[in-house]
Amino acid sequence: MEHVPVRCPVCRRDHAYVTPVYPCPCGAPTAPPLLRGAPAEPVTHRTWTDDWVSVRCHSCGRRDQWPHPELCCPCGAVLRIPVRPVATRGSSPASPARSHIPPPGTATHPRPPFRPLVIRTARDAVGAAALYLTWLGYRDVVQPEVRPPSRIDLRAAGLIAQVDSTTRPTALRDVECLWLNALNSSVTSVFFSLAGYADDARERGDGLAIPLFVMDLTGTPQPVNGPAEELVGTGP
Repeated sequence: MEHVPVRCPVCRRDHAYVTPVYPCPCGAPTAPPLLRGAPAEPVTHRTWTDDWVSVRCHSCGRRDQWPHPELCCPCGAVLRIPVRPVATRGSSPASPARSHIPPPGTATHPRPPFRPLVIRTARDAVGAAALYLTWLGYRDVVQPEVRPPSRIDLRAAGLIAQVDSTTRPTALRDVECLWLNALNSSVTSVFFSLAGYADDARERGDGLAIPLFVMDLTGTPQPVNGPAEELVGTGP
């Protein structure tokens, strides 16, 4: 795996980014070719087409579309890592692939590696969050066929969760509404977002002790506040 230094342009924090590796249909590991020395850019707007990058397998020469490499900075910024162009976009993304990704924290009871679900649609985002909650240790995670007016996407024993798959940062009102729904049902709550959180939304999540996660298109949630890190570390 390739390691490259990445500096967050928002908070100036330095990171060591590990290139994600995906399995080619031929069986060989493939990775997006990172552009060393190029600055990372904050993701302020998402489109489904721009979030994919072409990757060529060095073993068989096959070209497939994989999620563009991203990094979630603890300051809340989602950073897109520059890659060297391999081929012009135009083909459809490859079939969703599952990779073995180590847990982002150390749980009280060791967990098997999390197997993410590549996100191509809003429904995939909810499915990826459900897989993650199950991996964390929640029981009986269910997803309603039709989204209810409360906008609750997932329910589990003692938990409700919301998944924001829009291309704008999650707003303060969304976080507060989830908290109120959890309060009325006497359960805890978790929030997942594809585009990150507005500053006031993240602050309120901290104040209300709501675990906030950001997901990239590989379907791997990353904790962005203390309650989320605690949940990953200790489980439900």
